[in-house]
Amino acid sequence: MHTFLIIVPEGGMLFEPTGIADILMQANRLRPTAPAHPPYQVSIATPQAHRVIQGMSGLNLLADHRLADLEPTLPRDTIMITGRGTSIEEGDIVVNWLRQAAPSARRVVSICSGAWLLAQAGLLDGRRATTHWRLLEAMQAQFPTVHVEKGPIYLQDGNIWTSAGVSSGFDLTLALVEDDHSFTLARDVAQDLVMFLRRPGGQSQFSRFLLSQASSPGPIRDLQAWILQNLSGDLSVERLAEHVAMSPRNFTRVFTRETGISPAKYVEEVRLDVARQHLEQSSDKLEHIAAATGFGNSLNLRRVFERNLQLTPSDYRERFHARTMS
Repeated sequence: MHTFLIIVPEGGMLFEPTGIADILMQANRLRPTAPAHPPYQVSIATPQAHRVIQGMSGLNLLADHRLADLEPTLPRDTIMITGRGTSIEEGDIVVNWLRQAAPSARRVVSICSGAWLLAQAGLLDGRRATTHWRLLEAMQAQFPTVHVEKGPIYLQDGNIWTSAGVSSGFDLTLALVEDDHSFTLARDVAQDLVMFLRRPGGQSQFSRFLLSQASSPGPIRDLQAWILQNLSGDLSVERLAEHVAMSPRNFTRVFTRETGISPAKYVEEVRLDVARQHLEQSSDKLEHIAAATGFGNSLNLRRVFERNLQLTPSDYRERFHARTMS
């Protein structure tokens, strides 16, 4: 039997821990065993001094345990953290408990910003990890010894599993069921709950590229605005350098220093972001979108989408296209 201790900080989305528990209970139902030995046993703990967990919605969840009442050094199968909470004090309680508990656990798992607490506890040092796309850059800056990856919905490195935001915890839980039992059981659970067993694409499909703005007003920031207005034109390094009266070599050095990204990569991300807006908000043909955003043709557009989002433009439009056009 696999035991899951799910640590749920205050102020999060309660459908995460309850949905994960439901997936595991569905696995129990579809893999019948002796009643005393189900495949999974789930309990929920709170770092609060009481057992009532208030969610972001204002709804409450009654935990099975207070974390303070649980002996951290006892052997456990899976410890899962669904977020980092709303206060530093609450996070510190979880981190201190984790440092003691992790050596006795078969695996430790985080959902969304819970990876932050794993990193604070030192559990991600030298490991690959991911978290919600909004936190990726901040997490990498805060924890330079962690190899933060931007694309995956979830990642396994040894006995540590991390996942992206919110519902990605469901994808990860199905992966844990497959790891514990079989592909067949995980597939049956996914089909029964009308879920993807393996969601196509990575988490980049849900994010907006945070286009790097120059650190201070000046020629580079002005150039960034000009790029956005001239996406279909020549935006080669040589042309951009000429626009700001610099040599290509000096321009590349200055642009990268000011923005943290190379000129070529910046141009590609701007074009990609605008192409995504076209796919979401218009019915324009792919050839027209490719031309308007500077990709030239639909084949180039497809290659950039697949490389950055692991989706084709048509797949992206199918998922994110507005139902009605204003």
